[in-house]
Amino acid sequence: MADLLIVSGLTVELPTTAGWVKPVNQVSLRIAAGESLGLVGESGSGKTMLSLAVMGLLPPGARVSGEIALRNGQAETNNLTGLSEQQWRRVRGRQIAMIFQEPMTSLNPVMRIGAQIEEAILAHEPKVERQELQRRLFTAMQHAAVLEAETRAQQFPHQLSGGLRQRAMIAMALAPQPKLLIADEPTTALDVTVQKQILDLLDRLRRELNLALLFITHDLGVVAKVADRVAVMYAGRIVEQGPAQKVLEAPQHPYTRGLLAASPRLERAALTPIPGTVPRAAELPPGCAFAPRCSYRRRECDQAVPALRFREPDHGARCVLV
Repeated sequence: MADLLIVSGLTVELPTTAGWVKPVNQVSLRIAAGESLGLVGESGSGKTMLSLAVMGLLPPGARVSGEIALRNGQAETNNLTGLSEQQWRRVRGRQIAMIFQEPMTSLNPVMRIGAQIEEAILAHEPKVERQELQRRLFTAMQHAAVLEAETRAQQFPHQLSGGLRQRAMIAMALAPQPKLLIADEPTTALDVTVQKQILDLLDRLRRELNLALLFITHDLGVVAKVADRVAVMYAGRIVEQGPAQKVLEAPQHPYTRGLLAASPRLERAALTPIPGTVPRAAELPPGCAFAPRCSYRRRECDQAVPALRFREPDHGARCVLV
């Protein structure tokens, strides 16, 4: 499969009172059409900031270096990081769409659901005929498995359940027919039964529509359900990446092992938390950012940031033990 999204050496710098910090630091990843990449890490690891960079939604004053390339048929759009806001608007929504963790903060509370989905289409195709607009509205709702679509389209967000609101967000994201869908922890605020329904829905849509899916989560159990490949992020860097099965069954980085040990299981067993917290972006150690929390810490861990090392061609980790 040809890569649809190629991120190379992406760095995001933000101004703070302590100086410039790098919530995303030299990140490289790729996603092919029809493929799902799970981006995993604790809160504060840089996952959401990475997704906002790919969407062109970084806060004012941010500095970006590196490349974000999006393939469009045989042609390739090189370095989206250099686009103006007007150019981003032609890409955002139409080629790359995003669904967020809490739909109530993303949906307009005083607009009907159908009107909001139509607005997503009209933003890119203002001259579309009314009949075609209606057809695409209900097609998007059908793709998102929204039952009684005509009734739901006339309702306001507060009249829908949490699961239906998330389905409405998915329909809105799919309506302009994007090639890449970014899902930023879309099941966190839902109960377990609805979580499974949404995960099954995203997995089905990826296969049926040949979507590239970037799924952001802190839950490795979710990754096992939806991801073909996994990238584990810590303190702004990718510390391990590879096929989902290999990463989950034979993790190479101590941080990935720690996440797995701290994940709930069906069988009764004590959970082992990772000691400490993710360091602040302004207070990163000179070497491996995970070293202060790592039980395998060695002298060389404190001397320089380890390179991404590959024991297998498709599975590597940023650790001196590899």
